[in-house]
Amino acid sequence: MSSASARWSDLRLRLLSAAVLVPVAAFCIWRGGLVYDALILLAMFGLVWEGETLIRQPLKTWRGGLLLAWPVIAGLAALKGEWSAAFWMIWPTLIFGFPASVPVIVSIVGGLSLLWLRHLPFGMASVLFVLSVVIASDSFAYLTGRIFGGPKLAPSISPGKTRSGAIGGLLGASLAGGLVAWLAVPGTQIGGLICGAVLGVFSQSGDLLESAAKRRLGVKDSGRLIPGHGGLLDRFDGLLAAAPAAALLSLAVATQPFWWSILPAHLPTSYGSSSHD
Repeated sequence: MSSASARWSDLRLRLLSAAVLVPVAAFCIWRGGLVYDALILLAMFGLVWEGETLIRQPLKTWRGGLLLAWPVIAGLAALKGEWSAAFWMIWPTLIFGFPASVPVIVSIVGGLSLLWLRHLPFGMASVLFVLSVVIASDSFAYLTGRIFGGPKLAPSISPGKTRSGAIGGLLGASLAGGLVAWLAVPGTQIGGLICGAVLGVFSQSGDLLESAAKRRLGVKDSGRLIPGHGGLLDRFDGLLAAAPAAALLSLAVATQPFWWSILPAHLPTSYGSSSHD
């Protein structure tokens, strides 16, 4: 098969996968409740399964069964309102050894953050904000890197990433954050612009960290679960870093959207009424 044919085949797989995944994810985010919670719990299970498989951890044993069940139990505890207990379930996983505990920790932190954000007063807007920022960061980084090129960002970790792409990604993340903030709660777009850029830094950092882990393990993709895209970690590395940052920001506010917490103190703190979920 020629390189051009291979690229077209890969693009077709990517588009087909996206045509299935995007509507399903959009419906779950919109619907919220049990549907969204089930999606996140399933993703938490899948992340651990993929991560443990990467490090060749046997899963058909009692030890493997505990590793797979641990993040799901943490998620269920959180959904019962036991958020502190769910979070503290991170630390006992260290008894399995650091390498085996890393996928569990990543799954719990990322999964609990996504559950927390959707259960906030502005839950749907919060999740869409983070997703939009991560997608814009990836897309703008790719486009600006291809257009402008220039010095590599971290050649020993990810040779394809450039500094111009990183800057473009942060710009895209900021614009996406401002746009979602303006659409969700008019008057909060300044906070959205700032928060979008901050989350863009976390998203790119998560991407680089996952690239470094794959390079250390000597693999190209984290898995093959998503045709044309690789594994869950390949697709959601940025999200798994940005979502916890957004969840932490949300702790600084009560009934406002989380990007409100990053607004300069001298700005007015009132906004028009807006429906939220």
